[in-house]
Amino acid sequence: MNYSNPTNLAVLACPGGEVFANEVIVHLKKGYHRHFDHTVSELVKRYTLEPDAVIQRINFINDATGHADSIRIPRFKVPARFTMFPNGEIKAEILESIRGKDLYIVQDVENHYPVDFNEGSLKTVLSVNDHLMTMMVTVDAAKQAGAGQITLVAPIYPYSRQHKKKGREGLTASRVGKLLEFLGVNRIITLDIHSREIGNSFNYMRLENLHASYQIIRTLTRIPGVLNDDFVVVSPDTGAVDRNKFYATALKKPLALLYKERDYSRVSKDALENNISEIKLLGNVRGKTVFMADDMLGTGGTLLKAMQSLKDQGAGKVIAAISLPLFSGEAVSYFDAAYQEGLFYRIIGTNAIYQEALLQREWYISVNITKLFAQTISRLHQGLSLSSLLDNRDVIVKLFSETAG
Repeated sequence: MNYSNPTNLAVLACPGGEVFANEVIVHLKKGYHRHFDHTVSELVKRYTLEPDAVIQRINFINDATGHADSIRIPRFKVPARFTMFPNGEIKAEILESIRGKDLYIVQDVENHYPVDFNEGSLKTVLSVNDHLMTMMVTVDAAKQAGAGQITLVAPIYPYSRQHKKKGREGLTASRVGKLLEFLGVNRIITLDIHSREIGNSFNYMRLENLHASYQIIRTLTRIPGVLNDDFVVVSPDTGAVDRNKFYATALKKPLALLYKERDYSRVSKDALENNISEIKLLGNVRGKTVFMADDMLGTGGTLLKAMQSLKDQGAGKVIAAISLPLFSGEAVSYFDAAYQEGLFYRIIGTNAIYQEALLQREWYISVNITKLFAQTISRLHQGLSLSSLLDNRDVIVKLFSETAG
């Protein structure tokens, strides 16, 4: 039977990823408990012993071979100390041995709430660049401490929107990955990366790109009166067609498309002042419940324009699903106003990015994806396939069969 000693698995949280890491660890512990119970159950059947006798013998063997911790739920979390010096430099110190460990470093570079430094005596809000630097010094500390393998768990990949070059600009998404690769990162686990081509720029580092479509669809099925005959999936732009085609196929609903014309002589400033000059609809939304899915929401201007256009075309309820809900700048207040005007009904987002203000909004539904990340970590650690997690069509079909039953 496949069984891996979980004491070799360790999770290290950067300050920005502390909340996400703690939730992932809760799921890892539950998964470990289930796995151990299953192991005991199989041994009971195979050798016709009582469960207590099996556990006692496992304990004896592990105690005798010096692996007593392997049959007890481990802590998983590695203690660390993060120091910010007066000049802004950041230092990471790992407070116990991680030599030879399969280490997972968790960081949320878009966490814009106060995080702890200097053993809690300093609380400060970090920029994306500060979080990125914290992540890099943590990786370096782990490498210097002899970690066996380092996997970076970054629910949002930093600088992912800078993935193509049109003029005199950098390919920063690629360079960030190359830096992490140079520091010793073996793998990155992320969610709905803005461009899948980013992973092609690495020399040996692997990129595991997860999707929250199952969690979003499950949430959608629980909103009363939404999934009916008058339901249509709309792609908010041409770049999101494949994503929304997936949802339309899974939900067995029609697919429409919004095409945006942009005036590139105008510079987008915020959600209200952008360069979209005209939006055209291919399809019919009159009187229908509309569902749109996109990977990332920054200031939200593009989505607000799309919602306004759909309402002008006679759409009923408008629901959007966002994998990476940044809600940068004044986006939350803009959506508050749009909700009051009736431009949309609900927005479904994930907890890939730590949020507080959004969770207080009537119009916002948060989807927890930490279990998905925990399952991915567990499978990677045990050397098992990720196919069913990376391509979740089968579990979506199962969801609908259970709902119908």
